[in-house]
Amino acid sequence: MNTYNPLDDSALAELKQIVGEKYVWTDRDKLEPYSHDEVTGEKYVHYPEAVVLPANATEVAEILKLANRRLVPVVPRGAGSGYACASVAYQGGIVLSTERMNQVLEIDEVNMVMVVEPGVRTADVHKIALEKGYLYPGEPSSSDSSFIGGNVATNAGGLKAVKYGTTRQHVLGLEIVTPEGEVVSLGGKLKKDSTGYGLTQLMIGSEGTLGVVTKVLLKMVPRSKHVVDLLAVFPSAESAINIVAKVMQSPIHPLCVEFMDNKGIRCAEAFLNEKLPHSDKGYYVILSIDGNNEEVLDDQCVFIDELCTENGALEVLVADPVKIWKARKSFGEANRARSLIFSAEDTVVPMSCIPDVVQKFAELGAKYGVNIHIAAHAADGNVHADILKEDMPMDQWLEILPQLQDELYAFIYSLGGKLSGEHGIGYKRLALMKKYCNPVELKMMKAIKLALDPNRIMNPGKIFSLD
Repeated sequence: MNTYNPLDDSALAELKQIVGEKYVWTDRDKLEPYSHDEVTGEKYVHYPEAVVLPANATEVAEILKLANRRLVPVVPRGAGSGYACASVAYQGGIVLSTERMNQVLEIDEVNMVMVVEPGVRTADVHKIALEKGYLYPGEPSSSDSSFIGGNVATNAGGLKAVKYGTTRQHVLGLEIVTPEGEVVSLGGKLKKDSTGYGLTQLMIGSEGTLGVVTKVLLKMVPRSKHVVDLLAVFPSAESAINIVAKVMQSPIHPLCVEFMDNKGIRCAEAFLNEKLPHSDKGYYVILSIDGNNEEVLDDQCVFIDELCTENGALEVLVADPVKIWKARKSFGEANRARSLIFSAEDTVVPMSCIPDVVQKFAELGAKYGVNIHIAAHAADGNVHADILKEDMPMDQWLEILPQLQDELYAFIYSLGGKLSGEHGIGYKRLALMKKYCNPVELKMMKAIKLALDPNRIMNPGKIFSLD
């Protein structure tokens, strides 16, 4: 572990000169919300020495210059809605919150680009794009609370990734502040760019370990006139999952293809206190399709209905979009209400392997005596599984969880999968990253980190350890 210096009175005074006394917090009550993200458990709670809220890139640059001079760690943070402890001050120091940097700077309708600061909520980006007749496709389930900067930091995926890809596909450029306090613009309003290394893409998904994002150029796409949400209910996980490949192999290119297992459906139903179709025994596949020709869209709905029915669906419904997406997006909250402590796994495998992963989770749940609820971005291989502690004694939970995870990820990697599809590594998956990531790949990442952050101040202890 690198040796860092504490924030003494003179450092705090300098921080107050940079951002104003009002925006440097050291009271424990104010620090508490920044001591954790959505990961539960005491081991993941770490208080920073101070929370600092800059207003612009210039202030961010001065903060990082100070941190370099004094060897103080800095943890960039958005809304704190992550599931990997990436925005938690594991080694003390400064949490640099971007919540004041919340302006939409430009809407360029000709180039279909929206320029925003990192503290703009994802849901607000969606709303503004829609008002202009466009779509911003990045839609993680946390979009009502998450910030765009956090989406960039973790390369967030979400509900529409099957058609439009992850955040990486929607970012044309970034303004960042490097760990040494230099402000630089990467990329731009360009369809092509072969001018040296793809540094914009390098920064996306780096979880705040290579710099602080201060501006984002987002790509918008034309909005379809019509969207239809279908709910196909199946009698088993196997029959539900098996329909996914058949839909994706058809001429239809769906907007969303989501899976919910029966335990997750019933948990969401109880949490929302709202009856869901066939919740007694059903497994859901939620499909959205969009287009500009209503007649063609109707034909596609008929095709999907017939395909699902031929493959064992109990019923195919035109879903109430508000109700069904509320149920899907409540997956994490509902599980937290059921079990305050749970482990949110974010596995990703080739699409063809999803049935094997769902079956493996069932086997592991039975073997270790835990309930595991599953919701998957089924057409892109991203299987979310929440492992619930419930009333299991803490000592037993702490013993069985690493065993379960080791067995799980050995299986995931045997299928050609990875630790994370969209939540990132952070601190939570540090040991798993070391165990399962290719050593040469890790060596390359560490070399990049040390080249850009020689004093190791940026979000230390995340993704990998340099010790």
